[in-house]
Order: sequence, then C-alpha cells, then structure tokens
Amino acid sequence: MKIAVTTMGQDLDAQVDPRFGRAQGFIVFDTDTGDWQLIPNSVNLNAAQGAGIQTAQMISESGAKAVLTGHCGPKAYRVLNAAGVKIYAGASGTVSEAVDAFKSGKLTASTGPDVEGHW
Repeated sequence: MKIAVTTMGQDLDAQVDPRFGRAQGFIVFDTDTGDWQLIPNSVNLNAAQGAGIQTAQMISESGAKAVLTGHCGPKAYRVLNAAGVKIYAGASGTVSEAVDAFKSGKLTASTGPDVEGHW
C-alpha cells in the first residue's frame, strides 16, 4: 500500500510537515516494499488559493491510499475522501516515525477536517 507523508525535507529522516496543502513535499512510501519517492509541492507552497485541492489531486494521482499529515483542511479532506484516500491527521516526528506509527496502528483515520481552510 502506498502512503503519502507530508515532509519538510527530502528523506525519511525529515520532519513531518504539519500542513497538507502547503507542505514542502511528500514522501510516497510503499509499505509492501519499503521503496519511497519524493514528490515536491513547490507549485502549491505559495498558492493564493486552491492549494489544498490541487495538492489533494496530486496525491490521489500518485496512487497513495492514505495521507499522514499534521492537519488537513475541509477542501483537501473532501477531495481526498472522494478519491478514496484515507487521511491520518496528527502525525508528527520524522517521516520514518510517522510511517512506523501508521504500520503499528497508532494513528487513527480522520473523520473530518481538523482545521479551517487557508490554515
């Protein structure tokens, strides 16, 4: 299963980015193989509006079935949910630690957005 983790850096030792739409990037991690790839989010970092929606579409197209992030706003949540991507807000620490928490069942799927838009 592929999971996308918001990241403030470029590898598994980077900190989880607390933002979704304006995250610096995403590590898409395959829980079956351990392989991962970095997807930069530079296009949406400074977007005046629509960052959450555009980022959610990008993640959906990556094949990820789950997102680990600090927070997720209403528009991004709606797009991800419609695409069948589960959101796990409240992730923290390094990307590697967040992946481990997900794999061990320590993260709970969100039932809705946890911040207002333009957070």
